[in-house]
Amino acid sequence: MTRTAVFAEIATAAGDPARAGMLNALMDGRALTASELARVAGITPQTASGHLARLTVAGLIAVEKQGRHRYHRLATPAVARMLESIMQVAADAEPPRIKAFVGPRDAAMRAARTCYDHLGVALADAMVARGQIELAPDAGIVTDSGVALLQRLGIDLEARGKRKGRLLCRPCLDWSERRPHLAGAVGAALCTHCFDAGWIKRVEGTRAVKVTTKGERNFREIFGIGG
Repeated sequence: MTRTAVFAEIATAAGDPARAGMLNALMDGRALTASELARVAGITPQTASGHLARLTVAGLIAVEKQGRHRYHRLATPAVARMLESIMQVAADAEPPRIKAFVGPRDAAMRAARTCYDHLGVALADAMVARGQIELAPDAGIVTDSGVALLQRLGIDLEARGKRKGRLLCRPCLDWSERRPHLAGAVGAALCTHCFDAGWIKRVEGTRAVKVTTKGERNFREIFGIGG
């Protein structure tokens, strides 16, 4: 396609009201299922599938499989910037956005929980913001400052990286927040440390965890999480 044709295809894909509503719902950084996006757009799941296929072909969204679920997210930061610019132009006429409800309705589970042997969208966000880790869609690295932090916590990265052949650091899509938290050996090590240090404790019979007073203090002082 010529450049003008590609421009027109992208504009047409984003310009349909239902597709625009689904793109709008993805602007908060979460990944959503087709059913969730259908509810936001006010259309049937069958109709949503066709729209999502069109957006995928146009390069506006990417699909990520996790277990038996397929999640949709904005394909690149450039797509988000494009949508934000359109929103600024249309700000005066923009209708209220319907917020999709995702994840557990139980308050304890929504507050904090483990995902297999790791936890922490807020933890990942804090470490990225401080330059301690860098996360891509399918991989991650621990920076020098991140290594120094983990060493202060007594976490042996070399031993963790070699154990069971696990990736040292990688993102894992959180099923509630639909944004990545920290997995791989580093994620497991941080989760173990939080339990061992008494920062969090399990809520019996569930994956929910409770952050202790000690944990609140340390998460705030070490990672900048909390008040």
